[in-house]
Amino acid sequence: MAGKFNWCSFTDVDLNDGFFNSLKEDYLEFSQWFAKKSSEGAKALVFSDDIGVGAFLYVKEENEQILLSDHSLPAKPRLKIGTLRIAERQRGLRLGEGAIGVALWHWQLQKVEEIYVTVFEKHELLISLFEQFGFSFAGYNNRHERVYIKNRNEIDYSSPSKAFPFIDPKFKVAGIVPINDYYHDSLFPYSELKGVKEVEEDTARNGIKKVFIATPSSSLSYKLGEPVFVYRIYNGNGQKTFKSVVTSFCTITSIITVKANRNPSMEFEEFLALAGNKTVYNENELKDIYTSHGNVILIEMIYNGFFGKGHNVTHRELVDANLFRSYPYNIRYSKAEFSTILQMGDADEHNIIID
Repeated sequence: MAGKFNWCSFTDVDLNDGFFNSLKEDYLEFSQWFAKKSSEGAKALVFSDDIGVGAFLYVKEENEQILLSDHSLPAKPRLKIGTLRIAERQRGLRLGEGAIGVALWHWQLQKVEEIYVTVFEKHELLISLFEQFGFSFAGYNNRHERVYIKNRNEIDYSSPSKAFPFIDPKFKVAGIVPINDYYHDSLFPYSELKGVKEVEEDTARNGIKKVFIATPSSSLSYKLGEPVFVYRIYNGNGQKTFKSVVTSFCTITSIITVKANRNPSMEFEEFLALAGNKTVYNENELKDIYTSHGNVILIEMIYNGFFGKGHNVTHRELVDANLFRSYPYNIRYSKAEFSTILQMGDADEHNIIID
């Protein structure tokens, strides 16, 4: 049942696919709305597999009042998640997490104050996902849907997921996570080889929560809630200093010591369950890591963003700026240095860290 996300025109999506039946039942005008979007040339992020449509995300810009049962919210530029649905067969595979992440990236890029969504109470899993990503319940609309809003001026920094895609401005130090190229490119879409839309498509498929298995020679200095850069170690031919690059930036959400000084803190089966489907390693590779390394640390990160094609920061650029002072696991960056590297990658630091 393998499949992938693609940005598609509405005209290229089969409205007769059984996937849309529940949407037609919930919204009697759905077919007419779909036809209107098709005529307007609208696009959606669509997951397809060998059965048919498996997920559908549509976002749009608005500047309208939001009418609620007991009050209204004034018209202002907003981004609306107009449609988000995941097929039953695809639930639990992180497609919802990935799709919401892509929607929030679009909101961040638009720089409008709010993003919102409406959802019926029966969609409990979807509601739970929106709440995990910092959407707040605002009230009911006239369809008796729940309305959830996220405001960039009122970001909840109590967890990296609620803050996503923004990074908590209160951090003091940051780090860098080194990942070999052959693992990096599965875990993080390599933006040097792919355009923004392709990175979004891959991220929606694989989710924005990533697990990396570190095998350092000593303990790590990372802390929960800290931002980190992802450093792609080039293992091919040529000068590594120009081909090893910082590609992405994340926030640490979990650090679990699996083994320390060859002493395991859990059985392999527990380690396997923790790694889940957020890592690039298969079961045999995880078994090899577990048995052959003295230190094994499971690091979960949320994927805040990427520099994009032509903007990755090379090892040589970091060295020349005195920003690669030791082995990556040991590097500690100040907030000012973290911002400097964002600038080196042509990222809008003030739209990533909102002070």
